[in-house]
Amino acid sequence: MIEKRAAQRFRVFKGGRIAFGGGGVACTVRNMSTSGAAVDLEQQIALPPSFMLLIERDRFKRRCRPVWHHDKRVGLAFD
Repeated sequence: MIEKRAAQRFRVFKGGRIAFGGGGVACTVRNMSTSGAAVDLEQQIALPPSFMLLIERDRFKRRCRPVWHHDKRVGLAFD
């Protein structure tokens, strides 16, 4: 199988938050790289074209956009 990702992803299990429009939703970050992440949501929701991914424990804050989704898992690309 040929790897198409721009950067190697690392498995993680961290609580996060997707913030947009003055609110947001909780998520679980499942893997990360320098260019993006995959997160699990509690339920399927329509995400805006751009939002912030926050991981308070790591003081991580990054603007990102959704690039794919499968059920409750969403792939994010960092801007």
